[in-house]
Amino acid sequence: MHVFTQCRAGRLVLAAVVGLLVLGTLAAAPVQAKDTLTLAVKGEPDDGYDPTLGWGRYGNPLFQSTLLKRDENMDIVNDLATAAVLSQDGLAWDVTIREDAKFSDGSDLTAEDVAYTFNTAAAAGGKVDLINMDKAEATGKYAVRITLKKRDTTFINRLISLGIVPKALHGLGYARKPVGSGPYRMVEWNEGQQMIAEINPYYYGDKPYFKRLVFLFTDEDTSFAAAKAGKVDVVVVPQALAVQTIPGMVLHPVKSVDNRGLMFPCVPDTGRTTDKGAPIGNNVTADISIRKAIDVAIDREMLVKGVLEGFGRPAYGPCDGLPWDNPENVFKDADPDAARKILAHAGWKDTDGDGIVEKNGVKAEFTVIYPADRAIRQYLALAVADMLRPVGIHAVVEGKRSWDEIKHLMHSSVIVFGWGAHDPIEVYQLYSSHHAGDGWNNPGYYVNAKVDEYLDGAIAAESYEASLPLWKKAQWDGTTGSNSRGDAPWVWLVNLEHTYFVSEHLNVGVSQVEPHGHGWPVTANIQKWTWKD
Repeated sequence: MHVFTQCRAGRLVLAAVVGLLVLGTLAAAPVQAKDTLTLAVKGEPDDGYDPTLGWGRYGNPLFQSTLLKRDENMDIVNDLATAAVLSQDGLAWDVTIREDAKFSDGSDLTAEDVAYTFNTAAAAGGKVDLINMDKAEATGKYAVRITLKKRDTTFINRLISLGIVPKALHGLGYARKPVGSGPYRMVEWNEGQQMIAEINPYYYGDKPYFKRLVFLFTDEDTSFAAAKAGKVDVVVVPQALAVQTIPGMVLHPVKSVDNRGLMFPCVPDTGRTTDKGAPIGNNVTADISIRKAIDVAIDREMLVKGVLEGFGRPAYGPCDGLPWDNPENVFKDADPDAARKILAHAGWKDTDGDGIVEKNGVKAEFTVIYPADRAIRQYLALAVADMLRPVGIHAVVEGKRSWDEIKHLMHSSVIVFGWGAHDPIEVYQLYSSHHAGDGWNNPGYYVNAKVDEYLDGAIAAESYEASLPLWKKAQWDGTTGSNSRGDAPWVWLVNLEHTYFVSEHLNVGVSQVEPHGHGWPVTANIQKWTWKD
């Protein structure tokens, strides 16, 4: 485990050096008044702040309102909607919206804007999953009907995540100058540097305490140095820096389903490629005994302690602790003896004494790839390689500088991926054979007809509640499934805790469980934040 200590120490020294270099620049900034918050929480979107292009799907859209939302207990409550009713046949949502909602330019928000937003997002074919929507149409000034092509119990999550845009103002340039009905409106955005927002004077909800927000888009080390210099009120830090202390600030760890796991190609290499020439298949990881041996050999608690500094928890599936999670995903790991038995029983033996088991002339070795700019994924990959060596599996760890490189290799190599959503559709996308090789979904070409049956049944169930047992059975039904007891197409490693330092004068209330780390999920309850003397 010495790798962790060395890497961590290097990052801490780098943070200190960079902090000293930037403090001279930051020191000139005036001290912010108590009605202004300065946040260094990353999350600057490449595509801008347009919900129809995906903004807000991993957290609070801030400038826009959604029809529904989740509270700090993850319960679904109304936002713009006053009622949202699913038809008896499961093919239409009838939504009524509040009549006092206005956009930040003072114009009324009506059902026409809601219908326009959903139809535009569907036509964009981008990051908003509306594939099962047929159309959205206003049935009155404050009533809209959203018709589905087929039953989809996960569609309610689109009512939660899709921010509403004004039909009259949406178009080219909107993403850089958004207008919405959320609690704040954008004032200024200097891309790559900072964004300034102020209270939306027309916001229908409780008026936020803070009149002005300043988001800094600095790198981790610069943000940390700024926090130590007292220049920010909220800063997100990597777990390696969360063990430090910052004068005048307190640590605010937030539980998440932001997971990290190893994705395995589940089909052999037969020379097949994608239409873009990417190789498909791996003759080692296609063997289920290899995947199962890896699953039981890995010490997840050690990963949490060594890589995450204790700020996290072991991961056994893509949705640990959420309502659609199967508790039977949890199993006894950190058992190299059990791993060796699995391999030996399947015919994997070290016949030449080099420490690597082989079978039919094929050695148990493969490449584990991670994005080179993601330190946690690097440390996880190195740690896993260390843990697998004693059981006779050789993992070669490689960092790649671009996602394009990773995308080309993800059907034939093991990849350290990150997922985690407030939506069971992610389970479908990861494990359904209908998504095999479909973009980033199911890149390992995993196929199990019974799992498909459960997943399709969950989507088509009579209600969200009725879908839950089917999501769980897709993971494990007592005989087969996508978890470690079944086919183990993924080896899930850890769930991160998102670690923030906040001013000792700032009360951020109760944070909800956060999804995968994009956007600004920590601001989901920002209307409740207050300053205390």
